[in-house]
Formats: sequence, structure tokens, C-alpha cells
Amino acid sequence: MTATYLIVPGFTNSGPEHWQTFIQRKYANVVRVEQEEWNNPSADWVERLNQCVNETEGDIVLLGHSCGAVAVSQWAITHSVDKVKALILVAPADVDAAGAIEPIRQQRPLPRMHLGYKSLLIHSDNDEHLDLPRAYELASQWGCKTHLIAGGGHLHTAAGYGEWLEGERLIAKFTGIPFICNEGKK
Repeated sequence: MTATYLIVPGFTNSGPEHWQTFIQRKYANVVRVEQEEWNNPSADWVERLNQCVNETEGDIVLLGHSCGAVAVSQWAITHSVDKVKALILVAPADVDAAGAIEPIRQQRPLPRMHLGYKSLLIHSDNDEHLDLPRAYELASQWGCKTHLIAGGGHLHTAAGYGEWLEGERLIAKFTGIPFICNEGKK
């Protein structure tokens, strides 16, 4: 089975050394969802994601990080699309938390129901934007399987997650959909 991975970056976008950008550069079946305003996560992010889903031919996996994972979860509760085969939610930011940083609070609220898709929530035990009990609570509400990365922080560049081969293997194993190498991508 083949599919397009739509990567959905979070607040401020995923920079050049972020694992999402490495994946995008390496693989032919990866497309980035571009937002108009990366410093302003809002309902517009969900609409832009929906536009990308509609424009993408064939099967799709949605691969969100942080506020991008929030946008994916918000999209999922209002859209039932057969070509979307799985959701990968990496370190979703707890935008509902009292300590959430101000710029991401406007993305509230997080869904509190089953997402309706095969899904995996990848999280750590020391994420400054999603504490461990909340990760498990969200996974339960959303109907996600979970995968804990011990000491992974927010699973972003600052936490040491540039090229993330373990993550690539985990994602491909869960989805059953391989990343397709593109030798021309760097």
C-alpha cells in the first residue's frame, strides 16, 4: 500500500533541522501542509489542512507535530474521509492547559471525543507542552494507541529530534505505509 504523508507542522513551522523537514526532504511521498500564518495557530489551520486533504489524490496519512497535531485532531472530529488511512499525532500541545503559552491558546479547545481514525499518539514523559497524565487522557478520549519516548521532551529540534530514524520506522510500522525514497531529494 502506498499513500501520501501530509506533514502538519506546529507553531512557528518546523525549521530546517526538524524531523518533519528531514522526512519531507528525504521522501517522495511526503507533502508539507503550508499555513498562511505560522505564528497564529487558529481555526484557519484546520481549514487549510482540509483543503490539502481534498487536493491530494489517493490515500493519505496525516502526520502532525505539536499544534499541527492539534489541528489534525480538530480536523478529524469534523471530517470523515475514507482516503485518510491514519493519524500520527506527535507531542500534541495541550492548548487547554493553564500554563499553555499565549500564542497557542487561541487554538482551544482540544477535542474530547474519539477521532474516528486509526491513530497513534507519540509522546514523552518530560514534554513541557504536554504532561504525561494528559497525554494518556487525550489518547483515551481520542481512541489512540500510544508510544512513549522516555526523556524526549517536546520531540522537536531543541530536544534533539532532527533526523529521527526511529520515528520514521515507528510511523511506517504503525501505518503499514512505507516512506518512498526519492534520491533526488536532499
